[in-house]
Amino acid sequence: MIEVKEDTDTRLDIFLANNLGVSRSKVQKLVKEGLVTVNLKEVSSSYQVKLNDKIDIKDDLNYEAKVEAENIFLDVIFEDDDLMIINKKSGMVVHPAPGHYSKTLVNALLYRNISCGDNLRPGIVHRLDKDTSGLMIVAKNEEMLEKLSKMISEKKVERKYLAIVDGVIKHETGEIDAPIGRDISNRQKMAVSDINSKEAITHFKVLERFNKNTLIECVLDTGRTHQIRVHLAYIGYPVCNDPAYGRGKSTEFGQMLHSYSIKFVHPRTGAILNYEVEAPIEFREKLEELRNSN
Repeated sequence: MIEVKEDTDTRLDIFLANNLGVSRSKVQKLVKEGLVTVNLKEVSSSYQVKLNDKIDIKDDLNYEAKVEAENIFLDVIFEDDDLMIINKKSGMVVHPAPGHYSKTLVNALLYRNISCGDNLRPGIVHRLDKDTSGLMIVAKNEEMLEKLSKMISEKKVERKYLAIVDGVIKHETGEIDAPIGRDISNRQKMAVSDINSKEAITHFKVLERFNKNTLIECVLDTGRTHQIRVHLAYIGYPVCNDPAYGRGKSTEFGQMLHSYSIKFVHPRTGAILNYEVEAPIEFREKLEELRNSN
């Protein structure tokens, strides 16, 4: 069984093909034969996958066999019997996808015997994009997975990001309130759209200005896929070196987006967990370069 842990706004056949590493036609065949159910009901391949959907595949293929435990170093900021807070490095894929069945965060979590949820997303409460670094929460048991996922959806987890954007933002603060959905011309990307979209709100404030760039802090009201990257590109200030939404394809310094702060109340102990981590070296080197050019 696969339990959907985030809003995907994606067709069932595309979702399963991407997450299981099989062809879309194979998934469509299984759906047509009634071998795929969502929440115990048969659906069509065009069904839009939703948060908390439970997908069962009655087929003899072992889709999870490709995902194996690997002894991969994790920068653990906090850990107890219920949860972990990790500092994910830029370049690490969170969960397996076609072409990425090893060296992912999931491989590392399986090695640590974290098995709540399903083998494709064990303990994953929320995700960061491959090239986004910073703080993430991981649940270590089913109870915490459910409670933390609910806290995320109810906006009870405060997450702050640092971003270097292309262009000089004149306003000191801003709010971007624009719905996000799957890009109809490129299913691998998201876009501001009124078609099959969901509410998305990003707040930002300027921290430092440079000749052609701006350092900002972002806070999310919602957690849509690629939200910060899509919103900043939408208003004309894309994240520097963003390979999908940026102005160029340069990856000399990597994508300049970092989840530097997280704050929430521990669901069991009631303690306030409040952590900040320094941006990675490539982010700091880019800042130094910009300050020297000023």
